[in-house]
Amino acid sequence: MTDPARSKAHLRERLRFRRRHFVASLDGMARLAAFRTLPSPLAEAAAAHAPVAGYAPWGDEPDILAMLEPLGTITLPRHAARVAAMDFCRWHSGDALTKGPWGAMQPAPDAEPVVPGLILCPLVGFDRRGGRIGQGGGHYDRWFAAHPDTLRVGIGWSVQEVDTVPTEPTDIALDAILTEQEFILCGDRM
Repeated sequence: MTDPARSKAHLRERLRFRRRHFVASLDGMARLAAFRTLPSPLAEAAAAHAPVAGYAPWGDEPDILAMLEPLGTITLPRHAARVAAMDFCRWHSGDALTKGPWGAMQPAPDAEPVVPGLILCPLVGFDRRGGRIGQGGGHYDRWFAAHPDTLRVGIGWSVQEVDTVPTEPTDIALDAILTEQEFILCGDRM
């Protein structure tokens, strides 16, 4: 019997390699054009489930902040320390970001905590049933479990798709996935 955690760790490394090389091979125009506008079903969901959470891209993750600018105020994840807890804080385009405990940029320590109604979360890998491989810390899965009504949309490059994501009991499925090529519905909540 295959251990899902071990399978996921191996797959995570392969997908990080694939993502890194894909992004490095994109020409400047393709990179600028990717993730610049919300597809209409996602724009409608964002309007109905505000506030929307995004993320400040780290490394070769898709940069979605320009796509979210028309929404005005959004929320971004914040970690107070290297602990399991993660919250979301109000952020306006142009507000300063500070370096978090793992090096990712996040809202300042005095930013207002807010519970988003829709989360656009980065991923390392995904499948069409809403399976998600994240960075491995479980922060998003714990947050999703504590806030089951929040809509969950994964953001990734098309090369991050796999046939099947190995799952563990603590994994929470996504409602949809947005890549530079398509918007994929994974369930009936959107």
